[in-house]
Amino acid sequence: MPLALVFCLAKFLGLCARKIQLPQVVGEIVAGLLLGPCVFNLIDISNPEYGLSIRSIAEIGVIMLMFSAGLGTNLKDLLKIGPVAFMVALAGVVVPLAAGTGVYLLFGFNNGRQFYEALVVGTILAATSVSITVQALKELGYLRTKVGNTILSAAIIDDIIGIIVLTFVITLSENGEKSGTHDSIGIIALKVVIFFALAVGVGFLLFKAFKWLENRRPHTRTIPIFAMAFCFFLSFAAENYFGIADITGAYAAGIIFCELKSASYIEQKIDVCLYMFFGPVFFSSVGLKSNLKGMNPSIIVFALVITVVAMLAKIVGCGLMARLCRFSKSDSLKVGVGMMTRGEVALIVADKGISAKILDKSINFAVVPLIIASSLLTPIILKILYSIWPDNKVKHIKDRESQQKQMTYDEMYKDRAEQEDVVIIKTKVK
Repeated sequence: MPLALVFCLAKFLGLCARKIQLPQVVGEIVAGLLLGPCVFNLIDISNPEYGLSIRSIAEIGVIMLMFSAGLGTNLKDLLKIGPVAFMVALAGVVVPLAAGTGVYLLFGFNNGRQFYEALVVGTILAATSVSITVQALKELGYLRTKVGNTILSAAIIDDIIGIIVLTFVITLSENGEKSGTHDSIGIIALKVVIFFALAVGVGFLLFKAFKWLENRRPHTRTIPIFAMAFCFFLSFAAENYFGIADITGAYAAGIIFCELKSASYIEQKIDVCLYMFFGPVFFSSVGLKSNLKGMNPSIIVFALVITVVAMLAKIVGCGLMARLCRFSKSDSLKVGVGMMTRGEVALIVADKGISAKILDKSINFAVVPLIIASSLLTPIILKILYSIWPDNKVKHIKDRESQQKQMTYDEMYKDRAEQEDVVIIKTKVK
């Protein structure tokens, strides 16, 4: 019954959100808020009868979500991008990380580990969800421009850096709690390097094996099943043997398979599972974990402040770095605005912070408004910016294409008219 309620309401509200040009994830989160203790209290995620099942399904959903994100990565474009996208991504992590940490410390929240709490909040602000920006640029016709390619490439690197930062924060926090002493940054960095080195080595061998398999059995369910098995194995190994977040292993597994011919086929099968089952449960669980009991005026003010700071930090950090990399003022502003959307990765980081018992569940009340506000404002602001400062190259290309289309239409119409005249003449002759 809890699953039935989650699926029905999450999908209904998800479709409603899409109708008003919002991501479906917003509707699914709202469904969790309505079903959980915030509103109707129909589902108690701490209930011993079914709570563990819902939490386990949600955990699998996180891993599959990051695996799908890795599969959707274009590795060739990722390797070919210049230093500009990397520098923009780096600024897009450093500035929001510092701003989020500073705001949290300024508000003085303290659940026992204030510094780590502040770092996780900063990491939430560092995440970027570029899907809404991509859709907006595609509709405007500016996706494959210099600005569009920079935003697309920087967002991928941004999420990778954010996940690695989260891994460092959680590892440092857990080490400090268990032993009272912290592993040095060097040891943690060494673990991360060893993990990625082994992942690359094993991944290369698996990549060759999967290429052989897809030649023998193209587009069969065998390939997605084995790929999913490796994803779970790498997630387990990352967390249990290297002290790295399991989502890092899942993302790495996706990148290993992203250059296969069957990558889109694997991603399609994974996305079906996510859309039908695991995704709604995970995003609804974000709302189910929230509780109004922890709400107070300071949390509400914090949510408003952190939303404004999060969006401004991306504009300032990415925009200034783009300007330093010799973008024009208008294009730098477009890059900054395009990078300010938050989505699934921000939720995943918040969920990991709560699962690691670093953050309180009330942090969701700050993350959800941030996702809604950035998702609504980014397409609107981009449209305004491009109406004020259109890309002249693209405008000329569009004008030329429209002229060519008009010429083609005129020629077709002329040919058709001549053919009709010939038919009329032949008819009269007969």
